[in-house]
Amino acid sequence: MRKGMDEEQMREYKWRRARKRKNRLRLAAVMACTLVVLVIIMYCGTALYLKITGEKDGDGAVEALAGNVVYSQEELDMMVAQAVTEAESRAAMEAESLIESRLEEAVRAAEEQAQEGVLDSIRTSLSDGQTMLEALRPLYPEELLVASGGQYHFVPINRQLRQSQLVQENVNLLESGEIQYMSGEEVISHKGIDVSKHQGDIDWAKVAQDGVEFAFIRVAYRGYGTGKLEEDSYFDRNMQGAQAAGIKTGVYFYSQAITEEEVLEEANLVLEKIAPYQLECPVVFDVELVSGANGRMNNITPEERTNLTLLFCQTIEAAGYRPMIYHNTEMGALKIDVAALENYDKWFASYSETLYYPYDYKVWQYTPHGKVAGISKEVDLNICIDPIWEE
Repeated sequence: MRKGMDEEQMREYKWRRARKRKNRLRLAAVMACTLVVLVIIMYCGTALYLKITGEKDGDGAVEALAGNVVYSQEELDMMVAQAVTEAESRAAMEAESLIESRLEEAVRAAEEQAQEGVLDSIRTSLSDGQTMLEALRPLYPEELLVASGGQYHFVPINRQLRQSQLVQENVNLLESGEIQYMSGEEVISHKGIDVSKHQGDIDWAKVAQDGVEFAFIRVAYRGYGTGKLEEDSYFDRNMQGAQAAGIKTGVYFYSQAITEEEVLEEANLVLEKIAPYQLECPVVFDVELVSGANGRMNNITPEERTNLTLLFCQTIEAAGYRPMIYHNTEMGALKIDVAALENYDKWFASYSETLYYPYDYKVWQYTPHGKVAGISKEVDLNICIDPIWEE
């Protein structure tokens, strides 16, 4: 008990001290709660601020608040740019994959459609009676398709050479088997034949009356097996008969030369035989392979054959005559170099009414089975568009 205090006063003193202590505890609790609230408010405010602005202190340091990592604007921009780039890359890859898939589907569909079209074309052509070669040729417009030696050959067309100007629409096939070339309703082609001793005796007056305007007469030939030169025994009578009937005449020589000496021998024989006659049409070098037999000229190279043809033409030209070269599709595509012979006119053999050969030619021999008045046997029929004779 404090000195000078009675018992009543002492109780009151203790009660006041207890209340002060309780008040201090209450104040401390309030202050602690207030501090906690302030910390929470600061945390929430800071988090909200960073969430809204994405900014942090000027030094760009990373702060750790309750385990969350906060990035600078620059870092966020880089992260966003990287994410966009990755998304674009994924989208581009997906788009490319989709395009490739669609393209492959389109290509497959086009190929299937094209294959069906090709098969339909071939089927139609074969049903119309065409050969496989004729059915396939339209499918390769930039190549010559030629059957030779038991194989199909695809030969690129040389568009630098003179091209044929004939068009299929102007070809007129008559019931007789004759072919005319038209310009509108007008026949502009000239009818011709070529003959040898195989046609026998010919009534040239009747031939002329049948519309024949020009004729090539065989001068001679070289045996494809023996290599021996043989004059055509009907040459003179055919030349005289044709010219007497007013038919324009030219001549041809069937060659089997395999050396320069032989081809010069052939050219000189031709010049000797035609010397008595006035020719209106060219002198023709007949260069062809022997079918069904092993001809002498079959075995030389295209280069050798071209050089021999060139030598014959040069010899004839030097003598003042106009040379011409007779050949067919196989020969022109595979067996001679037509580019090297570009300067000489061509007589082309193709036994079909369908135009196919791309290069320029002046005379078209279109059948070996022609019928002409005044000739008892079959004869080769020809046409030319522009006259091949000198007026």
